[in-house]
Amino acid sequence: MSRTTDRLLLLDGRLVPGTGGAFETINPATEEVLGTAADASADDMDRAIAAARRAFDETGWATDHAFRARCLRQLREGLRRRADELRELTIKEVGAPRFLTFGAQLDAPVDDLGWFADLVEGYAWEQDLGRAEPMGMPSHRRVVREAVGVVGAITPWNFPHQINLAKLGPALAAGNTVVLKPAPDTPWCAAVLGEVIAEDTDIPPGVVNVVTSSDHVLGAQLTQDPRVDLVSFTGSTATGRSVMTSAAGTLKRVFLELGGKSAFVVLDDADLRAACSYAAFAGVAHAGQGCAITTRILVPRERHDEAVETTAKALARLGAGDPQDDRTICGPVISARQRERIEGYLELAAKDGGAFACGGGRPEGRDKGFWIEPTLITGLTNDSRAAREEIFGPVLVILPHDGDDDAVRIANDSPYGLSGAVHAGDVERARAVAKRLRTGTVSVNGGVWYGADVPFGGYKQSGIGREMGVAGFEEYLETKAIAEGV
Repeated sequence: MSRTTDRLLLLDGRLVPGTGGAFETINPATEEVLGTAADASADDMDRAIAAARRAFDETGWATDHAFRARCLRQLREGLRRRADELRELTIKEVGAPRFLTFGAQLDAPVDDLGWFADLVEGYAWEQDLGRAEPMGMPSHRRVVREAVGVVGAITPWNFPHQINLAKLGPALAAGNTVVLKPAPDTPWCAAVLGEVIAEDTDIPPGVVNVVTSSDHVLGAQLTQDPRVDLVSFTGSTATGRSVMTSAAGTLKRVFLELGGKSAFVVLDDADLRAACSYAAFAGVAHAGQGCAITTRILVPRERHDEAVETTAKALARLGAGDPQDDRTICGPVISARQRERIEGYLELAAKDGGAFACGGGRPEGRDKGFWIEPTLITGLTNDSRAAREEIFGPVLVILPHDGDDDAVRIANDSPYGLSGAVHAGDVERARAVAKRLRTGTVSVNGGVWYGADVPFGGYKQSGIGREMGVAGFEEYLETKAIAEGV
């Protein structure tokens, strides 16, 4: 490509072009070309891994806790100074509605870096187990927590700042070095992160390397290379299986945050209209492009028709709008390929006997951009593909249940277990149902579990391990036992 690269790689402390040239990044709302990002090659990835390995093995990064905390706060402040630029970039490159950039799409994950900096300073890196005489040998034992080593972080496009920083924050806080491979759809979000690290922090060369590429499979290099100690991957369950298979060759550790098909359970004593309106909002925010979004709405059978009417009206009011507008909840989907995938599921739903109470296609009057109407499907059973598989679009399926036990059965009848929600008039009843859901997170009566201190991850095929919280931080640590003769 002859154009000058607008955004560069971060390799071994330097911002450099990719040896593969450059590739374009697109505004999903307008199909406008925003500019270019460095297109890394396999050689660039090799250099990034080598730099991360050297920085871990040959510098004091892993052992200087106070320095790491200071660098994380520098990164937070550097990102805050560029917040206006990053906000506009996120709206244009991700298609994220503006209102979300004041939360999980930008401001919240930047602020959360401070939580990890505080954790570094307050964490119990050593535990004294005291004296004992195993096999008659007087010994003083202690347990030490240490960084794993080199982390390969492979991230998706839907919430790039949130997920990039949810991996970088704890990995760096724990003392690891990182090679970040972001999705080809949102390279600028990651590239600006690399710029801030290079220009506004004291993070040593090689500790963080940002490798943007048009090649969706370049990240496989991280799973195979023996110099990488852990792979932290967020994405589809199918790709997660490939990551596990590839990482098995070197028996490296893996963290996997994968897909979901979460249930929004409405019990018969709930305020049905309020619950269904909330379900509509939650289900199509950011065009439904979130792994933890509740896309199956389970309602009492005797109030099924009322629930359909209420939810459909709410979705129609939300519509699909310009992400630059403060009032927009549902923006575009990320790409033509993703739109076609969603349309394929809509066709499947119709073939399986489903009907569209709202939406079901592309909105009128939007000839440019990648748009899908907020959609509600009725008439399906829980074993249909549209009700079981992750669609990753503004598409909700409504299903009837016959009481609490049946609702729990339907909710748990899924290969996934990432999130869920329960709405009820009796909070104790709601809590009892929430405890029975086989999921990693549950919202009760609109409660929000998201936060730096809350571990996030799934049961079953929704992943392995936890991200965020102390549990997420400890994913990036090794445990060493030391015994001294006394």
